[in-house]
Amino acid sequence: MTATTPSACIACGRGPDDIPLIPLDYQGARLWICPQHLPVLIHDPTQLTGRLAGAEHMRPADHHD
Repeated sequence: MTATTPSACIACGRGPDDIPLIPLDYQGARLWICPQHLPVLIHDPTQLTGRLAGAEHMRPADHHD
């Protein structure tokens, strides 16, 4: 991964012409995620395995509902 990547959602690949994007800084890289997939990053980051380095080792948010 480089310091910057093309601005496209790491989950769905849509770009800023299609949907708003939220920037993420992770492991020295600038990544992007759309609002629709931000819950995936929070609640089940393992769904991003293969798209986000180390996602298979990430734990979901600990909820205290």
